[in-house]
Amino acid sequence: MTPRLPLSELFPDFHPEWILAEDEDLIVIDKPAFMSTHAPEADRIDDAVTRLRAFLRGRGDADDYLGIHQRLDRDTSGVLLFTRRREANAAVARQFEGRTAQKTYVAAVAGFGDRAPRGTLRHRLVPAPGGAMRAIAEAGAGPEDRGRAREDRGRAREDRGRAREGRGREREDRGAAGALAITRYRLLERRGDRALLELRPETGRTHQLRVQLAAIGLPIAGDLLYGGAEAPRLLLHAAELRLDHPATGAAATFRSPLPAAFAAWLSAAPADAYAGGVAAVERAMREAAERRYGVARAGDTTALRLVHGAGDGLPGVSVDLYGEHLVVSLFGGGEGEAGAPPRDVVLDAAHRLGAKGVYVKVRPKHASVIVDARREEFAPRHAVRGESAPEELTVLEHGLPFKVRLGDGLSTGIFLDQRENRRRVRELAGGARVLNLFAYTGAFTVAAVAGGARESVTVDVSRGAIAWARDNLDAMGADPAAHVVVEADVFPWLKAAAQAGQRFDLIVLDPPSFATTKKSRFSAASDFGALAALAFRLLAPGGRLLACTNHRGIARARFRRHLHEAAREAGCDVVQMKDLPDPVDFPSEPGMESHLKSVLATVGAAGAPAAKGAPAAKGAPVKKGMSAVKGAPAVRAPKGAPPPRGAKPGGARGGAAAPARAPRRGAR
Repeated sequence: MTPRLPLSELFPDFHPEWILAEDEDLIVIDKPAFMSTHAPEADRIDDAVTRLRAFLRGRGDADDYLGIHQRLDRDTSGVLLFTRRREANAAVARQFEGRTAQKTYVAAVAGFGDRAPRGTLRHRLVPAPGGAMRAIAEAGAGPEDRGRAREDRGRAREDRGRAREGRGREREDRGAAGALAITRYRLLERRGDRALLELRPETGRTHQLRVQLAAIGLPIAGDLLYGGAEAPRLLLHAAELRLDHPATGAAATFRSPLPAAFAAWLSAAPADAYAGGVAAVERAMREAAERRYGVARAGDTTALRLVHGAGDGLPGVSVDLYGEHLVVSLFGGGEGEAGAPPRDVVLDAAHRLGAKGVYVKVRPKHASVIVDARREEFAPRHAVRGESAPEELTVLEHGLPFKVRLGDGLSTGIFLDQRENRRRVRELAGGARVLNLFAYTGAFTVAAVAGGARESVTVDVSRGAIAWARDNLDAMGADPAAHVVVEADVFPWLKAAAQAGQRFDLIVLDPPSFATTKKSRFSAASDFGALAALAFRLLAPGGRLLACTNHRGIARARFRRHLHEAAREAGCDVVQMKDLPDPVDFPSEPGMESHLKSVLATVGAAGAPAAKGAPAAKGAPVKKGMSAVKGAPAVRAPKGAPPPRGAKPGGARGGAAAPARAPRRGAR
């Protein structure tokens, strides 16, 4: 059974209340944050233009024409105007290009101090690394800007010692090249160290407001690119637009109310996301769902994360959508644990979203209290609100089918945060020999087979998980002789595979943060490097390793160091190491790194000089006494042996015993 997504209410094309004004010539909307004005990619459907056009067609408009005359950054909210008739374009374009259309913004900043309550910012903007801009104070700027200019000159002197590109940028900066940016500011409100500023740009440069405020030491709150203070979003809002109407010539003013996030940030008071009860939590969930529109409406995916904890303003809660059902996880929800989200409030709010039924998973802070992940105390078998789903159902991810069980322990059979990584594996797998380690139910292998992998080996220690993986592969029509599943502990299996001369073109390494089997214990914090070195030894020339960890204690930079050191230990020449972004439905907590770190490492191709101690070439003979099972030497448990003591059947990553910190798994 493949359930549908209840799209009509949760994911409408456009919310009518977003329309601020409309007539035959113009339509003005209140663009939410997290929505692009117009996506450059042809296959994107979640930008304002595409969604508004779909809405116009849906209500029966004969013409869905929209003329674009202004743009707002994806994370900037507020007034956005489009023309509805081509005949209106010329008059509107003259006003925007001639700067007679007046735009007013509001920004939240920290550290305003004793600055003048009004002022004018004049800078030259030049490109900087990473898609940012750099502001250089203009001659004649105020004392504040001149002080920043001295800092720029000092930074330029440091740049002279860097690479040629840096020297070129420094020369450009010294010559005051770049586009002139002028912005007038006025203090609206101040509380302690925090302030709201009214901004009126007289020019229209890329990132103008963001980079100019950062240049004077007032980066906008939530602006990660320019060093803004921690905030739930970029606190920049297009509050007002004034221009002459293209048909009548009369003055027209369009205003958007300031979002509640600005007042909340200004007060600096710790907010209780659950204080408003069911209605407030439901509203937060619907706002979070809105940011998943592109995934939900793509038409090929019926499972996604609807709410991701503090990243969506609801700490301690995740909500996953599986077709017509929801699975709510409550973190820190063990008996007697303080600070846990209110169970009934969250479940009632989730049920009001319109799903057929709601399941709950309770994840205590200390996973040691979980002896059996299937206990009703932690994971009731049936929905706790509404109707239960079938015991086993099929969901789609980028069109691929996966079997899930919503009432079978703390895990469901698929980790939704790996959706985009599975898509990448599918794209890379054509003609490749693929190894999937800690495979759980084999979702990465399914993606590889769909991408045309010629062979694959799927390794997991849990008998139940590996049987599930076989079912998923059989549903794809995968040849069992070419696509082998192996029940084995990964560490000894990797050592045996290296001795047998096995080589793979693509390896997926996504272990649990913590795991315990009858013979071994694993902690990503201390053991990931050794594990990665074993995996690197199995890469064929030109091969790729997709390495992932969701251990929150491992920073991205440290994770990359582990991989570089592992490659050196294995004698591999890594020619590229690329950080991979997370899916949009797993936003990181404000001010924090994402829980999932994913890196794609590529080793040198055949013919490159091998480092000392490098593994044998692909196709090396199998050593005497080693198993020659196609794909790898299988290190199997004795036939009929029980699963490792304490293992979570079909539960924790890789089928290993319950991880020492269950919330790490549940966050996925």
